[in-house]
Amino acid sequence: MQNEETTSASGVETPADPPTPTPPARKRPKPGERRVQILQALAAMLEQPGAERVTTAALAARLEVSEAALYRHFASKAQMFEGLIDFIEQSVFTLVNQILEREGATGAQQAAKILTLLVQFAERNPGMTRVMVGDALVYENERLQQRMNQFFDKIESTLRQVLRGAAAADGSATPTVDAQVRAAALTAFVVGQLQRFARSGFRRAPSEHLEATIALIV
Repeated sequence: MQNEETTSASGVETPADPPTPTPPARKRPKPGERRVQILQALAAMLEQPGAERVTTAALAARLEVSEAALYRHFASKAQMFEGLIDFIEQSVFTLVNQILEREGATGAQQAAKILTLLVQFAERNPGMTRVMVGDALVYENERLQQRMNQFFDKIESTLRQVLRGAAAADGSATPTVDAQVRAAALTAFVVGQLQRFARSGFRRAPSEHLEATIALIV
């Protein structure tokens, strides 16, 4: 058996050279974890002011993986954006439903809370804001913009629903028409706030003077 120690020319035994340490193996993401990382990286890249289009090459470089690795989790870049839209829809409408389920609030109060919710969500998620207003979707599949249009259509429909009761309670002779007009105006207002936020490079906060503005228009 070979000795682990060697003898020097002077006859003194010296330890053998220590083995070279092997680098730790790269931790493999858990199932579904890489998919979340890809969406988080995409949202973070969209937060960069002036970022016109995120390419899969740039996204792969940010994650230090190959483009092929991205396509193991998403069939296309459009599917990645759909993942972000799914997050937007689930996050916002879960909270909208909670607002609607609370008892004791008037229709006007519910409408004000929905507007505030949308603005706060956008302010906390700048990258998502660019998806919501369509800036990040200009060069992407048309169905993505259609989904965001449907998102705001649903917001407008919800506002119309809560405001109709408020118009009727105020004695309006045409509560349905009044609610429809006001819901359209409120939806246009919140979309405008998000567009200004995105196109200012996220410098103009959408919540600026929000409470006072809502008090004037709701």
